[in-house]
Amino acid sequence: MTNKKIRIAVVLVDRANYGRLKPVMVGLREHPDVDLHVICAGTMLLGKYGKTLNVLKQDGFDIAEQIYMEVEGSVPSTMAKSVGFGVIEFTGVLQRLQPDFVVMIGDRYEAISAAIATVYQNLCLIHFQGGEVTGSIDELTRHAITKLAHYHVPATQRSCDYVLAMGEDPKSIVHIGCPSVDVINDASKNIPEEALQSLSMGVGPSIDFDEPYLMVIFHPVTTEVHDAEEQMKELLSAIHETGIQTILLWPNIDAGSDTVAQEIRRFREQYPKALLHAYKNFEPEVFISVLSNAICAVGNSSSFIRDGSVIGVPVVLVGSRQDGREWGEAVTRVEPVKTEIIVAIEAQVKVKKYPASELYGKPGISKEIVGKLVELKPYAQKKLYYTAD
Repeated sequence: MTNKKIRIAVVLVDRANYGRLKPVMVGLREHPDVDLHVICAGTMLLGKYGKTLNVLKQDGFDIAEQIYMEVEGSVPSTMAKSVGFGVIEFTGVLQRLQPDFVVMIGDRYEAISAAIATVYQNLCLIHFQGGEVTGSIDELTRHAITKLAHYHVPATQRSCDYVLAMGEDPKSIVHIGCPSVDVINDASKNIPEEALQSLSMGVGPSIDFDEPYLMVIFHPVTTEVHDAEEQMKELLSAIHETGIQTILLWPNIDAGSDTVAQEIRRFREQYPKALLHAYKNFEPEVFISVLSNAICAVGNSSSFIRDGSVIGVPVVLVGSRQDGREWGEAVTRVEPVKTEIIVAIEAQVKVKKYPASELYGKPGISKEIVGKLVELKPYAQKKLYYTAD
């Protein structure tokens, strides 16, 4: 009698998902007792956002399923409609695969559609990065997925405490820490300049990587969608006034992203010689190398807080998108106002580097997580867990 392999389906819905989960996925792929199935959905499949699906293929992952679910428009109603399509599509895929576990990370609206499709078919859900606090609709989505999930891998002790405070069983906590620590630890800090300077990589003047540069990512805040364009205008005006060459990654697909993208295009038309080069996407290791060598990261990406803390790169966090999230001393929070952004950049540039933070864990954590995952037993019926104090 042969032992049956554990069937694990990993759901990836955007570029950041892969950047965080890659070392865990590698560990699961190489484990002799695991049958790994990768499901790609959302912007992972769209050329407009870099089609991260191709990066997975280059890294040797077989893609079990592709789910097209995004409704064009970048407004709140299209996000809600996309969730509906996602529930339908994920239901069919998971019905065919019948995994023992479904693994997902974070707080995307695409992910909650996969979570609903999972638990309503009595499949066991493992959720990474629950218990974190932020701004935007992601705050609600993340906690909803936590309440649907059977097992949890929170990134920090505070996040773990919050998951437990939400009535989750202490035995459902698999481990504490973020796998992105291992991506950072394993990535080369040398920038692949030749690849980044090629004509196919982004638009704008070439970046001289021997000179100081800023790294910018700014996503719309879904609860402030009508302010997205003006906020991006303030940010672009600020970095332009600093005179520092800039690498920019295009925003995600959330409501308001079209107006943010329009403002970037308008800025490039108005200042065609501005030292700004825009990229759709970086593979995880390239992202880390570019971030590591930046003199300052500016914007509202959670990667700046999480990865930047581990690296020690100075961060100017703009606006409310990450309000409530834990960050180290490398982060300075400002309003999306030009003058505030400029002052913060000038101060952070003088610092150069901060001490590396272990807030999100230590290297080697992904191997520990994989070891814990393969020992789990799937179950369907959750119960609210509280002790009488």
